[in-house]
Amino acid sequence: MAQLGFLGLGIMGYRMAGHLLRAGHDVALWSHTVGKAEKLSKEGKGTVCASPREVAERADFIFLCVGDTAMAEDVCLGPNGLIHAARKGAVISDCSSIAPDASVEIGKAFAAKGVDFLDSPVTGSTGGADKATLTFMIGGDQAAYERAKPYMEIMGKAFYYCGGPGLGLRAKVVQNMIGAGIYQAFSEGLVLAAKAGVKPEMMIDIIENSAAKSGLASYKAPFILNRDFTTNFSAKWMHKDVGFALQMARDLNVPAPASSVTENMLRATVAKGWGDDDFCSAIRVLEDWTGTVIKKS
Repeated sequence: MAQLGFLGLGIMGYRMAGHLLRAGHDVALWSHTVGKAEKLSKEGKGTVCASPREVAERADFIFLCVGDTAMAEDVCLGPNGLIHAARKGAVISDCSSIAPDASVEIGKAFAAKGVDFLDSPVTGSTGGADKATLTFMIGGDQAAYERAKPYMEIMGKAFYYCGGPGLGLRAKVVQNMIGAGIYQAFSEGLVLAAKAGVKPEMMIDIIENSAAKSGLASYKAPFILNRDFTTNFSAKWMHKDVGFALQMARDLNVPAPASSVTENMLRATVAKGWGDDDFCSAIRVLEDWTGTVIKKS
């Protein structure tokens, strides 16, 4: 079996690394929360590591899934980062959603050491991580991707090689920008309908049987009606990704007016103290403004 590594054992990474362990691989584990690594290591041949550097000493294929750009830079390039012990010819696959330009720079640093670096963000939320049905979007050297793909296939079901460094992340942030925009329109429609006297369950059923139907809205609707904002993908991380997409739009001189509004609504959600809740909690901003609550009647 391969010598693998996994860094970042949050709500996504813990589940992803678990699949690698249950597939029988030796997996070097690292997390800021040591208890998570210790617990997960018991599900297979897991080794708890004291630092990212120690993971690099033990693994040929390394995955990481951390919260933001600063975390990825520290794990990869920091004083105890992977770069200080990564084996020549190793493949490091960053499944985090971070700034695409920063990811390109991280990749250059590894390339100078003879190490392949892939940006390989995922989508599918915790449900996809649980069921190993995530979608991967990959940027970087294609040969390195083909070498790492057998391990990605343990965690996901759909794989898109998008091209050179940073292109996997550029695809991911656009995908999230679109999803956030769809959800914002859905939220506005539900609140407007409820304020006008249409029952939320009926409005949702009408949408489900019309051209306005959306897979994302279909999935989120029961959570809204049940007032369940348990995190599958947090509002603060969605806000982050929409921000990356807007920065990309500015850099390329592409107007994105609707997404600018969506970004501000997500910012308002975070400002209200709901940043760690699922991004479907953004509807509560509109509810507060209008004095309307969307729930089962």
